[in-house]
Amino acid sequence: MLDLDLLHSFVSVVDAGGFTRAGERVHRSQSTVSQQIRKLEEALECALFIRDGRQVQLTEDGERLLGYARRMLALSTEVREAVSGRQRVDVVRLGIPDDFAPEALTALLAAYVRERPTLRLSVRCDLSAALTRSLERGDLDVALLKREPGAGMDTGAALAAWPEHLHWIAASALPLPDVEPVPLVAFPQGCIYRNRAIHALEAAGRRWRIAYESPNLLGLQAALAGGLGVALLERRCLAPNLRIVDTHLPPAPPTELALCLGRAAREPARQVAQTVQAFCAAQ
Repeated sequence: MLDLDLLHSFVSVVDAGGFTRAGERVHRSQSTVSQQIRKLEEALECALFIRDGRQVQLTEDGERLLGYARRMLALSTEVREAVSGRQRVDVVRLGIPDDFAPEALTALLAAYVRERPTLRLSVRCDLSAALTRSLERGDLDVALLKREPGAGMDTGAALAAWPEHLHWIAASALPLPDVEPVPLVAFPQGCIYRNRAIHALEAAGRRWRIAYESPNLLGLQAALAGGLGVALLERRCLAPNLRIVDTHLPPAPPTELALCLGRAAREPARQVAQTVQAFCAAQ
């Protein structure tokens, strides 16, 4: 049986992004945390982290362990609460794309949590590629993902899916850049919108370059408004100072917004997912 104290330190290093900050979280010195990780690695007979100065990165074995570690720690807490009679706290980890109605959805989730004092909601905004990996590892219970239409998930079931229709978007007040290569404003590599834009241009024989890259929608919208280039985005990303310019550039096939559950998702996670599903269906 693995030592839960060692697993707690392991998860803390992952969540904090390093040994020093993990020590601050668990109120231990950096050297103590490092010793605990070495003990865990010795017990499992494998390396869990790639150490590069202050930066740490999970090995493949570490990624496999992470989901199990979180579930074992959650189960341990559940057992203690059940035996002691203390009020149980349900932790639900939700992942959503940065560009999906952040203000309205966040307000809805905040109201949902206020009505449920035993629910602890942890929300992460990121690229769909990163959210998918986290769902596969067991780091998320629910995730709203942009993906290929009808794509399957090895990690769990899609509770619902909605088609996304992509459009070329540029500044309203400025003429469309009529230059080669086409200046693209895009999310970082791994984004399905970015891939769609590049493939559409290359299929039409158009050259392209990345003029502006940001992991945040607000950054892309600012770059578009300033006339730095064009972007392929979903209609919901259209701001008042932007316009659709589909007639000037080649069309791209649709994508899909899918609400997915992790395989280990319990009833509180399913209830959160149903709330997100109702919100998405109304958009």
